[in-house]
Amino acid sequence: MTSFSELGSPSPGSTAWRALLALAVVFVLLATTGWTAVRSHRGAPDALSASMDAWRHGSLGGRALPDPYGSPRTLGRWFGSLTKAQTDRVVRRYPLAVGNLNGAPVALRYRANRVALFKARADERKRMHDPRLTPMGRSDATRRMNRYADLLGAGRQILSFDPSGAGRAAEVFGDLAHANRVSIVVPGVDTDILTFQKTERPYTATVGMAQALYDNERADAPDTKTAVIAWADYTSPAGIGMDAATGKLAAQGAVRLRALVNALPSLSRVSLMCHSYGSVVCGVAARDLPPKVTDIAVAGSPGMRAGHVSDLGTSARVWAMRDSGDWIEDIPHLEFGGLGHGADPVSSGFGARVLAADGANGHAGYFEPGTTSLDNFARVGIGAVQSVSCGNGDDCTAGLR
Repeated sequence: MTSFSELGSPSPGSTAWRALLALAVVFVLLATTGWTAVRSHRGAPDALSASMDAWRHGSLGGRALPDPYGSPRTLGRWFGSLTKAQTDRVVRRYPLAVGNLNGAPVALRYRANRVALFKARADERKRMHDPRLTPMGRSDATRRMNRYADLLGAGRQILSFDPSGAGRAAEVFGDLAHANRVSIVVPGVDTDILTFQKTERPYTATVGMAQALYDNERADAPDTKTAVIAWADYTSPAGIGMDAATGKLAAQGAVRLRALVNALPSLSRVSLMCHSYGSVVCGVAARDLPPKVTDIAVAGSPGMRAGHVSDLGTSARVWAMRDSGDWIEDIPHLEFGGLGHGADPVSSGFGARVLAADGANGHAGYFEPGTTSLDNFARVGIGAVQSVSCGNGDDCTAGLR
């Protein structure tokens, strides 16, 4: 990977100049492919922070509540010590906090997030008729109200929810509390509460990706206890700004991803399925992930903030795939002064195990049912790695047992 110090002061014809031109190409591509469609952020109060602050200053039975950022094991033991009445009380008082606590029982998080979603839906319903808002503001309130109503649908298991700003969420498919195989879908840019799921082209959105993966895993291994998490619980890049070409938001997302993984059942084996900018998040997170993460699979990746798979510092197997029609192939895979995300994960020099992605049909189709790419994700997720389809003529299963 080329560093800023190696490039020196740019001049026409120099390596640095060519690198800067290459990065200009990145922004042109981002602007013309839909990867950076403009997204607005609502200046709403940070509801989750307020709930966490109330938790930190709260008490139960005359005793202070535990540190919300303490170890999942400590929090789990504390919740396990509560009576039903005490549990009901903390859910009523701090639904957003409880719904986002890594260490709280997953069934309790689902319940708390339903309470938080009912309140958020009511708030947006009021905003829909607020004469102080512009027509665009009232329209935004209507869309968010409808999204919250969707998330309150019967049987939905919302693992995390934050209505602040553009909004974040995570949803579980399967029985997470008892799963021995857990796959986490980490999406790319322009992911927020409104794009969390889509009616048209559903498999290009986080919920559809996770649902398709879960269905495929269940079909391949019906006797395996699997769960899939649709994880849109980080702030992804929005618009045509610098965020998509830097690792700042990936670093923040990596902290949240590690916290989630550390809270998962200790006996489960975890696979990360990372798409587009989500692969940057996974690359940054890789070094500090626990051994229970056995596999990291990336698709349509702009890079993992690394020059070689060994730079990721992980014991997990690293897999990479890219459809032949994916425009991401044309971006410069480099890093210069903090811009760009490093080497191409499907290149022979990077050292990842290259998977086939037949049928993906471009940058957004890797989770489309019936594609080789989805089949490969599912086989990695259930641990059937010897049966994956390799790409680029690569012997991607070499050395596997």
